[in-house]
Amino acid sequence: MHERKLRSVDHLLKGTIIAVTSGKGGVGKSTVAANLALSLAEQGKRVALIDLDIYGFSIPKLLNITSRPKTINGKIIPVGAHGLSVMSMGFLVKENEPIVWRGPMLGKMLEHFFNDVIWGELDYTILDLPPGTGDVALDMHQMLPQCKEIIVTTPHEAAAHVAERAGTMAIKTKHEILGVVENMAYFQPPESEKKYYLFGKGGGQKLAHTLGTEVLASLPLEIPNEDGETPSIYKESSTLNTHYMTLAEKVAELTNTASLL
Repeated sequence: MHERKLRSVDHLLKGTIIAVTSGKGGVGKSTVAANLALSLAEQGKRVALIDLDIYGFSIPKLLNITSRPKTINGKIIPVGAHGLSVMSMGFLVKENEPIVWRGPMLGKMLEHFFNDVIWGELDYTILDLPPGTGDVALDMHQMLPQCKEIIVTTPHEAAAHVAERAGTMAIKTKHEILGVVENMAYFQPPESEKKYYLFGKGGGQKLAHTLGTEVLASLPLEIPNEDGETPSIYKESSTLNTHYMTLAEKVAELTNTASLL
C-alpha cells in the first residue's frame, strides 16, 4: 500500500504537464520524451524536460549535455540546452555512478525537482518517467494530479501488453491519456515504399483500443549512421524529425496550446 503523503505541486509548474511513460524499458521512451520536447520547442513553445527516471537517467546523454545546473539563493537554475530547460539526476551524480536508494528517497527527489528548481513560465513540462508502475509513477500521480500521459510501446504484442498496465494506472488515478506512441513501428529503406515490420504489427493500435484512446504516432526505425550508431536526436532533414514535428502539432492540438510564434 502506498502510504506516503505528498502534497500536490502542479501549481509550481506552469502550462501543460505531460508524462511520457511505458510498461517496460527498451521501447525508446526517453528518446520519445526528448524529441517531443525538442519539437515543441522548435514550434515556439517554452518547454521544460524533467528526467524522472532516477535509477536509469539518460536525458543528459541523449542531449549531449555536459554542463551542470547552477544555484542561486538556495534554488536550482535548470540547464538550458537546445531551447529546453532540463533537469536530471544525471546532473547531480559523479560521472556514471549508480543510484542505490529505497523508495522514500525517490519521492524526496521528485519534490526537490518540482519545488527547488526555478522553472519560470512554461507552455509544457515533459516528464520522462521510469518504466512500470513503481514508486516514482505513484508519487508523480499524487503530486501532479493534472498531469496528462503519453504511453510508449513497440508494435510487439508483449510490449503492448505490459504497457497496458501503465495506461491502466493512469486511468485508475484519473489522469488523462493523450494517446499512444508506437515506436520502432517499421523500417522503410531509403527511396522505397515497402515497409518491414521487424517487431510485429498492430501492438500500438491494440493498446490504444484497450485504453480507449488513439495512436498519436507510429515512428519508424532510423537508419544508422556510417559509423553504425543510431542517433537519438533527429536532424531537421531526417524522416523522424518530420514525424516528431507532426506529433508535437498533434499534442498541441489536443492540449489547445497556441503557438508563441
